[in-house]
Amino acid sequence: METTSMTNLNIRIDRKTKESAEIIFSEMGLNMTTAVNMFLRQTVRDRRLPFTADLNQYGPETLKAILEGRRIAGDETAKGYKDMEELRKALDV
Repeated sequence: METTSMTNLNIRIDRKTKESAEIIFSEMGLNMTTAVNMFLRQTVRDRRLPFTADLNQYGPETLKAILEGRRIAGDETAKGYKDMEELRKALDV
């Protein structure tokens, strides 16, 4: 069996993302090093990212908001406002 020399990989990521990922990996019985190694090995094996990276896709909350906006825009009975002052008055009810 061929021995491979090891190297370190240092990355910077915001604390919240790191902590959230560590919780998920822990629930799966993994640590961060193992999870990152799995990601990199699958990338090398498949010669692509192991997930779809598509700038044309929206998250579920964004998609829901877009669809709601389209629905409201096409609804002739939806309340509209002529200016910000009229909207402010309606919000102060």
